[in-house]
Amino acid sequence: MSSSPTLHTPLTAGALALANRVVMAPMTRNRADAAGVPTALMARYYAQRASAGLIITEGARISPTGHGPVGQPGLHTAAQIAGWAAVTEAVHQAGGRIVVQLAHHGRIAHPSLLPHGVQPLGPSAVTAASDARITPDTLVPTVEPGAMSRVDISETLDDYAAAAEAALRAGFDGVELQGANGYLIHQFLSDNANQRTDAYGGSAENRIRFAVEAVRAVAGVVGAGRTALRLSPGSGYNDILELDPADSYGLLAERLGAGQGGEPYAYLHVIEGPDPKLTRLLRERWSGALIVNPFTGDDPTDPATALARLDAGEADAVSFARLFAANPDLAERIRWGVAPAAPDPDTFHDGGATGYTDLARHDLVQKGPTHHE
Repeated sequence: MSSSPTLHTPLTAGALALANRVVMAPMTRNRADAAGVPTALMARYYAQRASAGLIITEGARISPTGHGPVGQPGLHTAAQIAGWAAVTEAVHQAGGRIVVQLAHHGRIAHPSLLPHGVQPLGPSAVTAASDARITPDTLVPTVEPGAMSRVDISETLDDYAAAAEAALRAGFDGVELQGANGYLIHQFLSDNANQRTDAYGGSAENRIRFAVEAVRAVAGVVGAGRTALRLSPGSGYNDILELDPADSYGLLAERLGAGQGGEPYAYLHVIEGPDPKLTRLLRERWSGALIVNPFTGDDPTDPATALARLDAGEADAVSFARLFAANPDLAERIRWGVAPAAPDPDTFHDGGATGYTDLARHDLVQKGPTHHE
């Protein structure tokens, strides 16, 4: 009988070869410039974490109409593509693998962050009971979005495909679509944000349609083996209500589980909620690699929890967020049994190098243990 994998067992996820199963989760850090262009500081930040089996970037906005707060990067202008190219080059030179997360704010965008005169769009004209961050220090209520027409939906799917092509030009190893946390794809999956009566609303089959079409649009550009989807089933973040997530997410996993063009998708990335049955359901319905971001309440995911999920066969890899923010060498610390540093939430969003790129590597990690240690 073969032994269970460890966090440092290599993993093949679609066309992606991961050196280990310690995945850096996407984290909003708000260090891009005012035009959404990734900076040299961001290149250093991601390169420092290249020992992760896979780096998933913070959400990159696929179009001007899908943008969020100042400081969040985009992937739809020449300057943004060039900025990301510097990031991927730095990561690859450090021996890492990196995929970009493509995102669209949908109804939780704010007019002040969009081109002049542009209204946020969502599946339906239903205002989110949520806030929009229009400056690093300013939260304002969201506004009523416009209900997306069929033309809007078609153009947005084209935007996903165009951003995927931009990801190739920027040198990314793959693409993850943000289908979680109340962003546009998640809004289509929900029961309260999506009140449509056409082919994109109502039944679970219809509510998953936009997600399936967005994944297929991206895979048509980068290949299924380099295309992934992130989900947060049962999450109420950004005012999402899902009456029967087992039904809709189980169906979504089955629809995408066969891959595309005879090739499986790279992976499914699940932000776990307090109901573990939803994770187990996706494990059963999804035939490819599964990355889990475990539910740990208010605590960061710890290595022991991650290893337990691999031992139980509930995940193929585990993503870490807050510990990667505080420990650029997290994968190596786990390998050598070095305790990770505690995260500092005050440095998570906005700012400069402090708590971002000025974090020290542990001496033992840098040297590796001797046979006496």
